[in-house]
Amino acid sequence: MPKENKYSRGRRDEKKLKRKRERGEDDTQGQNKRQKSQDPAVEEDIDVQFIGTDNAAAAPSMGDGFAEGQGEGEGEGATERPFYGMLEDQEQEYFRRADELLEQNDFPSEEERALFLANVYREAEGKELKIACSQSCSRLMERLILLSTVEQKKKLFVTFAGNYPHLIQHRFASHCCETLFIQSANLVTEELIADSKAKKKNAGVGEDEDADVEMKEEELLSMEDLFLQTLDELEGQMTFLLTDRFASHTLRVLLVILSGRALEKASTRTLMQSKKKEKISITGLDTTPTELSLNKRAVPSSFQFAIDKIISDTIATMDTTFIHILATHPTGNPTLQLLLELELTNPNSKKVVNASKKTIISALLPDDITAEKSESQTFINGILYDAIGSRLLETIVTFAPGKLFKQIYRTIFKDRIAAVARNEISSYVAIKVFNRLSKEDLEEAVEAIIPQIEGLVQRNRTVILKTLLERCHARGADTKGLVDAIAASYDPKTSNVLLKMSCIDDIANLITSTQQTPESESAPAQQTKPSASQLHGSLLAQSMLSIPGPPAQLIQDSLLSLPPQILLALSIYTTTSHIIQSALLPTVSNTIPFRRKLINALLFPPSSDESPPVLTLALSPTGSHVLDALLSSTASPTSLTSNTASVPLFSLTERIASILLSHESQLRDSWTGRIVLRNWSLDLFKRRRGDWVKKIKEASLEKMRALPSTTLTSTEFQINGDENENGNDEDGNGETKQPKVSAPGMGKKNRKDRKMAKNAAKAAAQGPQKSAIQLAREKFAKGKLEKGGHGAGKGAPGKDYRTGANAKPVSA
Repeated sequence: MPKENKYSRGRRDEKKLKRKRERGEDDTQGQNKRQKSQDPAVEEDIDVQFIGTDNAAAAPSMGDGFAEGQGEGEGEGATERPFYGMLEDQEQEYFRRADELLEQNDFPSEEERALFLANVYREAEGKELKIACSQSCSRLMERLILLSTVEQKKKLFVTFAGNYPHLIQHRFASHCCETLFIQSANLVTEELIADSKAKKKNAGVGEDEDADVEMKEEELLSMEDLFLQTLDELEGQMTFLLTDRFASHTLRVLLVILSGRALEKASTRTLMQSKKKEKISITGLDTTPTELSLNKRAVPSSFQFAIDKIISDTIATMDTTFIHILATHPTGNPTLQLLLELELTNPNSKKVVNASKKTIISALLPDDITAEKSESQTFINGILYDAIGSRLLETIVTFAPGKLFKQIYRTIFKDRIAAVARNEISSYVAIKVFNRLSKEDLEEAVEAIIPQIEGLVQRNRTVILKTLLERCHARGADTKGLVDAIAASYDPKTSNVLLKMSCIDDIANLITSTQQTPESESAPAQQTKPSASQLHGSLLAQSMLSIPGPPAQLIQDSLLSLPPQILLALSIYTTTSHIIQSALLPTVSNTIPFRRKLINALLFPPSSDESPPVLTLALSPTGSHVLDALLSSTASPTSLTSNTASVPLFSLTERIASILLSHESQLRDSWTGRIVLRNWSLDLFKRRRGDWVKKIKEASLEKMRALPSTTLTSTEFQINGDENENGNDEDGNGETKQPKVSAPGMGKKNRKDRKMAKNAAKAAAQGPQKSAIQLAREKFAKGKLEKGGHGAGKGAPGKDYRTGANAKPVSA
């Protein structure tokens, strides 16, 4: 970076100035120009403010920080931002080397790394702001934050205090602030939980001890107080920060942390950062999401009040015209969406209703939307087909109160829902509308859209079809008419529906690209890159397979009507292999007879002169995932509740394992083949078959329990349903008898071991055994006692016939 303060005009301006000097025009123009001392406005534009702190100890030369942070013309107020100075050459070299060591993370132990971090912090003391604003060293600051302790993060908060409005607008320092906020979010919840536990524990502590505890806590502020102090610095500048190129992202991060939303969810991450954001990583650092980051976090009540204040202060400075412009602003729109969502989901706003209070939703929709040509109706119609504004409308439709949503739907969408669903921009708003419709409104919308199904299929608007099917299933609406329209739009022939839906036009090319000859086992054939339409078609087919009834039946019939060669090619192709895996899942819609037919058609064709399909799948990086799905599908029990549930397809599991074992040498020479050998535990299958059966069944049971919302109670009556067409058993009760299949470890081979263990346990419980004579005497006495009891009358007590040594006196 240049170290001299040169305001270069550019090459063209220099050449033009040179020509003017040669012509003698420079002096005449120089007389018309004002001097700097005569124009104070120009002085204010050029001068740069310097802060007299340790972070600005360097000479005021426009170096690293100015050229990177303020010299880019990022806004009108760019020159008013403070310049914190620049690092010296030796300091830059030291911090660059430290950054490389932290990125490699090649330390002998955790203690060594902690000592190194402490040394880096010691060297960076007084230079934190320079490092954060430096293009070459800001990454070091982010890595330091990732590895810092709680105390070090709190010290950084204190160091940055007073400069947050400038830092979050800086190109590089804003990323450091975002990392500091995100890494400190979970600490707020941990401190909140620790405080509540400490209060319960110290309920009986004396006043003197309480005072000592409070003195220690005052020395180091809590994360809650540090976040609130940061918000105090940003107060009064929220409206400007909404549209700032860098500060808007940091503001979104703060709002997400204050609301307690999950930080590691995909929707939250896309809201906080753009796709172009550089990911700062550390080798070997455990980045597994914790429970706090995956779920909604508990936050202090002061955070909710802070959100309310941010919303009220922001909307107080906006009028209706400005907020309508902000709705289509590329930078301000995402932050406005988040503010609107937080306002509409705020539980306090529902309890206290104040009609006179100005809110974001009242500013967006200021009048009655049902009135014709009202301002609210005009605004919604204007952003419905706008690429940026439609995203705000999605937020309104998703989180608006029920009464407002019904007014919007009946006024804007009900009469033209088919046209809205057909457009590539407004169709995403229609998807959000479908998610909130009742059963009656949804059925009306489906009837209006059915004539447009063919056009949606031609435009590859499969997301609309997928959403309609899922919502009809959730609301209990009939899907037969919709499925028939989808099938007719793709192809009247059932066997071609799946191929058309997956956008597989050239079947011969697909088979050729997925074939693997013995010479090319080490280097598989290059497959064509899947297109976006193929991906969306695959997602539609997977969704239909998960919906029992006509949707699943359509895809299943199409799969079973395909020849084995095409099924094998679909299993090896990337996008369509997910359809085969979904068809093999042991769900209610994928019945046992269907899975048996699909597996036989895929793996055991009638005539196969080439290598077996099982081996082809095992040697394919994509097909090996289908084999994993086959293992879970064939070894899954019919019920998760019973310990003796049957496994009707387990014979197919053993058959596949035997084929794989016969080609063990080929599998060991292949990378994917070795993965298949490990997943199927074929070494155990070869040596101890009983232990292999037990292990596979238990693993499959665990996988079934992990499936979301999967119930298999109805599949217990589907076993052998294709063989018993009448659906009647031997007794004529209309139910099919189940073949009794032993549970893991309960088969015939384990019967002897179980019997021996049972007898040993019984003998240990009884203690020392009696002799044969003692057992005979006890048996004889017991028989006489029973005989005497049966001989007695109803009212009289039983007569004791025992004599001799066994005789006992009869009580009166």
